Amino acid sequence: MLAAADALFASSDIPGNVTMDAIAAAAGVGKGTLFRAFGSRDGLLDTLWTSKISALREGVESGAPPFEAEAAPQERLAVFLDAILTFKLENRHLIRARELGTGLLQSSHYRWMHGEVQALINEATGRSMADEAVYAAHALLAALHIDLVEEMLANGLSVLAIRHAQAAHTRAVVNHAWSNMPANSRSS
Repeated sequence: MLAAADALFASSDIPGNVTMDAIAAAAGVGKGTLFRAFGSRDGLLDTLWTSKISALREGVESGAPPFEAEAAPQERLAVFLDAILTFKLENRHLIRARELGTGLLQSSHYRWMHGEVQALINEATGRSMADEAVYAAHALLAALHIDLVEEMLANGLSVLAIRHAQAAHTRAVVNHAWSNMPANSRSS
C-alpha cells in the first residue's frame, strides 16, 4: 500500500489531489483497508514519511557523523537543517502532499524536527532560552517549507545557493541569540 501511494504521489503533478480511492485502487485493496491501516490520508502520508526519514533520524539520534556530539552545536544545527532540506528535496512529492494536509505542526515528524532544532539552539547558546528557542526553531523550519523552497528554485536559486543561505541564516540566528543574552548568563 505504501509503495502504491508513493508511486502515485511521485507521478502526480499535484500530489495534494491524490485520493485514498486512487491509492486503494493502485494498491489493489479496498478503501476501508487503507483507513483501517492508517486512519486517514495524513496518517498514510506520515507512515510513508516515517519509512523514508528513518535513516536520517537514526543518524541524528545516535550521534553518527556529521551529527556527533563533538561538533559545535551551531554546526550540528546547520548540518541538521541541511539534511532536512535535502530530505525534503529528495521526497518533494511526499512533502508537498503532506505539507498541504492538516495538522502538520502536530505531526510526530514536525515535533521531532522542532525539538532537535530547539535543543541545538539551547545548546549553542549555553542555556535554555524557552520562548526564544521555540520561536527560532519554528522560524528556521518555516524556511524549509517545500512551497517556499520550490519558489526559490523557480526564481533561479540553485540548491547549493539555498543550502549555503540556509546555513548562513542558521548561524546568524544562533549568533543573534547568543549576542542578546546577558553576559552573566553565558556559559562559554
